[in-house]
Amino acid sequence: MSRDPYALAADAAAALKSTTGVDSFDVALVMGSGWLPAADPIGRTVAEIPVTDLPGFAPPAVAGHAGRVRAVVTESGRNALIFLGRTHLYEGRGVDAVVHGVRTAVAAGAGTIVLTNAAGGLRPETQRVGDPVLISDHINLTGANPLTGPRFVDLTRVYSPRLRELAREVDPSLSEGVYVAFRGPSYETPAEIRMCRALGGDLVGMSTVLEAIAAREAGAEVLGLSLVTNPGAGLVDAPLDHEEVLEVGRATAARMGILLAKVVNKL
Repeated sequence: MSRDPYALAADAAAALKSTTGVDSFDVALVMGSGWLPAADPIGRTVAEIPVTDLPGFAPPAVAGHAGRVRAVVTESGRNALIFLGRTHLYEGRGVDAVVHGVRTAVAAGAGTIVLTNAAGGLRPETQRVGDPVLISDHINLTGANPLTGPRFVDLTRVYSPRLRELAREVDPSLSEGVYVAFRGPSYETPAEIRMCRALGGDLVGMSTVLEAIAAREAGAEVLGLSLVTNPGAGLVDAPLDHEEVLEVGRATAARMGILLAKVVNKL
């Protein structure tokens, strides 16, 4: 992106509101790998368009990411924006492209951002494949940051304690964990997984943290939710496979969709 990223997000938000006929959004959700079927229970679809119809968005480059944005009305009457996929840092489009969706959503009025992802589990002794886990904090090992210049954003509570408590009211069985982000696209080595565990990580993936930082800079509350799709490398005697990630998402889509719908309705 050569243009000022904040101005580009404002232009995308204006185009989004014009195209969908929604004057302002209350909440935006970003659906991670395998999460696409979970979007359906969240609300009644008002409009759905390719993200490439909006300024600054790139077409999808990863299986399991549809490259579309959906405007829905929830059961509680809130206007929700659902990004059916995201841009990842490893795609080589730059940091601003990774966080463009979040910045656009906030510019379109969304005061709450829900970030979902597929993650490797670092604690197989307590985590099961298919478990949703609330993100309580993160460790950014991507080597990147969406902020440039003296933009000093407090990340003490980057993942809102209020929203996490609200999610636990919906599902008291939800556990919490620290998400460790790498740039990707290669999966982590067993040695890196051991390092992440030693650092206090509970989940590992290739997304979310840059979007969370950008959302907090913009003043939005952030809820992060990981779906454990596999144990981290070396924790079990099995190779890692992206198709396995998508399959776990498909298998748990109904549960995840109901969970998200109930959380959004309580906002």
